[in-house]
This record gives sequence, C-alpha cells and structure tokens, in this order.
Amino acid sequence: MQVRQVMSHVVITVSPQDNLKTALERTKWAGRHIPVVEHDQIVGIITDRDIRLALNSPYILRERLQDKRLLEETPVEACMTPNPLTIKDTADVEEAVDLILEHKFSGLPVVTDNGKLVGMITSTDLLTVLGKMLKGGIYV
Repeated sequence: MQVRQVMSHVVITVSPQDNLKTALERTKWAGRHIPVVEHDQIVGIITDRDIRLALNSPYILRERLQDKRLLEETPVEACMTPNPLTIKDTADVEEAVDLILEHKFSGLPVVTDNGKLVGMITSTDLLTVLGKMLKGGIYV
C-alpha cells in the first residue's frame, strides 16, 4: 500500500511571511501541523506546539496585549522547523510508519518526486488503516 492511498489530500498551508496569528487560525482546520510553503515547495513546518511555545514562556510575565502583538508581528519563519522530513507519495505505508515512530512525529508532509507538497500522512491516517484492516480480518 502506498502513502498516497491513505494520506490526507487536502492540506492547509502558510507561507514563511504569514504571521503566527494566521498559522494559529489555520490550525482550527488543518490540525496540529501546518506545512510552510513557498513557490509550491515545502520549506518548513509549524505546529500548534511551536506557536504555544512562542506565546507561553514561563520566564516572561506579560499582558494579553503583548500576546496579541506577538501573534500579529511574528512571522511563521521565526518559529517553524525548516526543511522538515518528508515522504514521497509513492513510498510504502510501512516506511511512513517507521519514520513517524523513529522520529516521534505525529505526521509527515507528503511530496512528489519534484518536491511538490501533495498531502499529509498522520498517525490518525495510519490508525484508520489499521482499524479497517483489523475489522476486515486482514492481518499483515
């Protein structure tokens, strides 16, 4: 089974120049991780955790107004993970499982041979496949 058969095909993205407020708003629809794309190429990934860490430093006491300002003025590229690990859409699902487990990720961006982002494969996608296999009595 290939990654393209189980991945989420609809991917919500941000650009490196978008602010954290935009990224935070998009997590409502995108889930926990948002690919950062520039010119159809993935250049980074930002997670809800990255945004929380930027906002919730236990070392700085600040007002709510400062959080609003931080969200509006901080670009995604300041908090994203650059050059994230990706997987090709033609890769076997087993490879995706191995990468997710090895790196303790909850998902991976899926790209074509030329690096164009075409989807995301998440632990939820993989558990859905496992559940269908188990319900169908298929054991690999």
